Amino acid sequence: MGETMRRYFTWSLLVTAVGLALAVWLGWSRGGVAGALSFGLIAAVLAVLEISLSFDNAIVNANKLDGMAPVWRQRFLTWGILIAVFGMRIVFPLAVVVIAAGIGPWDAIRLAAAEPDEYARIMEEAHLSITAFGGTFLMMVALGFFIDEEKEIDWIGGLERRLRRAAGVQGLQVGLVLVVLVSFASVLDPIETGIFLFSALLGLLSYLALDMLGNWLDAEQEVAGAARAGGLGAFLYLEVLDASFSFDGVIGAFAVTKNLFLIAIGLGIGAMYVRSMTIMLVEKRTLAEFRYLEHGAFYSILVLSVLMYAQAVVHVPEAITGLLGAALIGVALWSSVRHNRALREG
Repeated sequence: MGETMRRYFTWSLLVTAVGLALAVWLGWSRGGVAGALSFGLIAAVLAVLEISLSFDNAIVNANKLDGMAPVWRQRFLTWGILIAVFGMRIVFPLAVVVIAAGIGPWDAIRLAAAEPDEYARIMEEAHLSITAFGGTFLMMVALGFFIDEEKEIDWIGGLERRLRRAAGVQGLQVGLVLVVLVSFASVLDPIETGIFLFSALLGLLSYLALDMLGNWLDAEQEVAGAARAGGLGAFLYLEVLDASFSFDGVIGAFAVTKNLFLIAIGLGIGAMYVRSMTIMLVEKRTLAEFRYLEHGAFYSILVLSVLMYAQAVVHVPEAITGLLGAALIGVALWSSVRHNRALREG
């Protein structure tokens, strides 16, 4: 266990130390000892929040990375983490405020530093669009796993077998998402309905565009005689998937603190642990050893997508989202252990 921690989590622990030191320094500069303790604690809470919300992300990433070309796998694990930390935890919240408030990037940074409450208010106003986009993209991802004729392993047999057999029905995946989407949109105010539907359709189009791009690039690789598919298309798919997972964490972080820089530190620490878990799952081939773990992750994604839709109607505490996801993955792990034990005893 100690060797595993050193091998896979050394960088994460170093980033944790640096991040917490920065958070403490930031708190000290604003409120002395009390501020330092408060900011350090908040950064730790945000890191735990990010890890709890993103463990299913690590499992899905590991599954996709296992089939990627080695060069693109390495690019995702290096460039991808930079995009995840700086892009989603810093650039994305700034971009939302720039667009929503119609101000420049430097003004958005000034607003985050000098008027954090106003900054958080603008982010909250954009919450409907963000959850609609992310919820739609993630629901397409989850259903794409279950509605697949080539899927060989079923965890919840009756349900998953029916979905697998129905994979030949053209447009089923999109149709199911649209039914859920329209159901939630029907209970919103007319003004909110338009925003919700437009953002959700952008999420749907993004998924379909990335899916088509990935299929086209994979076909090009096969023509060129590539050993395995999974290059640029898979890289882009994983980046958008990471972004969709991050939406919930970024928005939820503003309920903990209004300080953008503290949010970036806390969520950045969490993102490093997600990267470390992804590498460990790939190299130790954990998904092959625990056959239902991946199923638990995709059920977790499906639940997360529905909860993101639900947030358009009612506030859903981030703790509920994290606990549900962890519970589903835990049950899947337990089922996998039972299956392995039964094989050994049989």
